[in-house]
This record gives sequence, structure tokens and C-alpha cells, in this order.
Amino acid sequence: MLEGAITSGVHRLSMRVYYEDTDFSGHVYHANYLKFCERGRSDFLRVLGIDQNAMLGGAATLFVVRRMSCEFLRPAKFDDVLTVVTRPGEMAGARFELSQEVLRGEVVVFSAAVTVALIDGQGKPKRMPAAMAAKFGDIPR
Repeated sequence: MLEGAITSGVHRLSMRVYYEDTDFSGHVYHANYLKFCERGRSDFLRVLGIDQNAMLGGAATLFVVRRMSCEFLRPAKFDDVLTVVTRPGEMAGARFELSQEVLRGEVVVFSAAVTVALIDGQGKPKRMPAAMAAKFGDIPR
């Protein structure tokens, strides 16, 4: 997996499809697209300077996926190089929205609309701290 970067408000993370990512037909198993998108979201936050490990200490906050709407458009196969593209959307209160696509070259093979929420140690929504909200606000759209 290559390190991702945010350019012009868009985060890109490239990865290769390994045998373990495929089903008996040699195509990416459908649930693995969710894993690819999780890697993209995690790297997006890391590149923004949000340390998810530190969030678990002290105030014990974490991000969870609240909603995800997916479209499986084309199959990807063993040894393909895929790029997870993450675009930030609306942010309000305890949540933010992302659109994510998995591309093989310029071809979109999977897309998802994702709502992520910030919760506390008891699982209750927690308003985004100002410093964290500012990091999202600084991304060009």
C-alpha cells in the first residue's frame, strides 16, 4: 500500500489487490471494498493530522460509520492496482460525510456515500472539537 495524500481537497490511497482479497472467481470479494474504503478513511484522517490512537486515550472518543450506501459497479481482480478516492462533504455537530470511490485506473469500480460520527466512550454522539472541525474546514472543496 502506498502512502496517501490530500491534493485539491481529494485524498487518494493506492493499493494492490492480493489473492486474499478475492473470491473463488478471482474477483475482489464484495466485503473487501468496505475494507479498502476504511483504509482510505483512516489514512485521510491521518493525513489531516487526526491521531485516532490518541483519541482513545483521555476523552475516549472515536469515529464510527453511521451510514454507508454502496454501489458495486465493475469487478476488480487479483493484481489490479486500485485507488481509493475520498472526498469530504458536509460536516455538522458530531458527524461528517464523505464520498468514496475505488478506481482501477480511471474506471470507477465501487462507490460509497459514508456518514461518520464521533462518539464518546459510552457510545453517545459527541460534537466535533473546534480544533478537529477546523482541520476539516481547511480542506479545499
